[in-house]
Amino acid sequence: MRSLLLTVLLFLTAVTAPMSAPAAAAEEEQDPLDQLRAIPGLTVVSETRPAGYRFFVLSYTQPIDHRDPRKGTFQQRLTLLHRAVDVPVVLYTGGYGLAADPAPSRTEPTRILDANQVSVEHRFFRSSRPAPADWRDLNIWQEATDEHRIVQALRTIYPGRWIQTGASKGGMTSVYHRRFYPGDVDGVVAYVAPDDPVNQHDRDYDRFFAEVGTAPCRQALETVQRQALLRRDRMVPLLEADAARNGYTFTRTLGSADRSYEMTVLDTVWAFWQYSTAADCASVPPATATDEQLYAWIDNVAFFGFYTDQGLEYYWPYYHQAATQLGWPDLAFAHLRGLTRYRGLYQPNSVLPVELRARHQPLPMLDVDFWVRSQSERMMFVYGQNDPWSAERFTPSGRDSYLYVVPGANHGANIASLPEAEQREAVATLRRWAGATSLLRSPGTATLPDDDMLVHRRPA
Repeated sequence: MRSLLLTVLLFLTAVTAPMSAPAAAAEEEQDPLDQLRAIPGLTVVSETRPAGYRFFVLSYTQPIDHRDPRKGTFQQRLTLLHRAVDVPVVLYTGGYGLAADPAPSRTEPTRILDANQVSVEHRFFRSSRPAPADWRDLNIWQEATDEHRIVQALRTIYPGRWIQTGASKGGMTSVYHRRFYPGDVDGVVAYVAPDDPVNQHDRDYDRFFAEVGTAPCRQALETVQRQALLRRDRMVPLLEADAARNGYTFTRTLGSADRSYEMTVLDTVWAFWQYSTAADCASVPPATATDEQLYAWIDNVAFFGFYTDQGLEYYWPYYHQAATQLGWPDLAFAHLRGLTRYRGLYQPNSVLPVELRARHQPLPMLDVDFWVRSQSERMMFVYGQNDPWSAERFTPSGRDSYLYVVPGANHGANIASLPEAEQREAVATLRRWAGATSLLRSPGTATLPDDDMLVHRRPA
């Protein structure tokens, strides 16, 4: 009897005991490629394997109009940098298109958290544009819903904590996603994200340019603009020659080289402070500079090729969004009165083809601004003190949300450039939101390049 009882006990112990570690690991570990292929509507376009990672280029079937699925679908591009299923995921929304041939890189939050990263191409950019395109379907809610569906799909593989990030327009896009789907991610880090709730009331921008840097630098920059417009009759032929050499045209957007020239001159001081620092004030040419020296300096700072049909085409979705919902800097240019020729030129409809121009809708930005101030939580905003896009900034609520301003920084402001105490605080907050542990990558993991999350107006 004892022998029989002992046999039964041994059998029960064997069938109920936990699996050995190798067996358990085999049971738990699944090939992410198989898991991705199992998600309905998701296509794996390619895979590469930098050491310690797997990098996938993906395509996801999205409704053209989330409110009316009968309008059909389009393919939205995204990439996945996979490290492990048990680490956080950073959702990176650049606000623009992905590279034509995406390569693995890491945003600052991805590096801080040693996380996976999902990078999403904004609808209507590059290949993520419906055909035919109804541009009424390009709005902040539709893109937020694109991202919501992506998060829902990939949570089947990555059920842990998610952090969303982006810079500039990407920072704005991450805020809009948070506004419409606050339960999708566990926190947002938005870099240099402008907030323009009342488009006509842009005194903050004019105040910024009246105070940024030193008085001599501000005066020198204004002198460059004035000289460029005073010499217009000699300078525009330089642009026309430049256009002939490079195949630039102006017919679809601004309409003429003269209008393009004026737009570039108006944008020069903005571009200087967006990409340069106070140390670069020494490079500003004096009033005695030759036409060629003045043209070359403006071209280096603001790039005359930008306000051409070829330079603008990639940015049409952004300018359409700016015209309809996002808003734009409406500057006074008081120091240039009497020198400009085109009233109301400095606005997004000026750089769009006629068929894409639209009326502004003020309510979406007012709604987002109010929600961020009053109801949002776990949101972090990082701005640059000398960045014009940071002049109108979001005001986070008191609900575990934070605002940091990097002294002297331009549009490239980030957590790493904060003063040491604030940097430690921001990193600790981000890691807390993500539930990050001290889990480190194994030796031999590839060192991936950092992604500053910004687009640059001059082509690489």
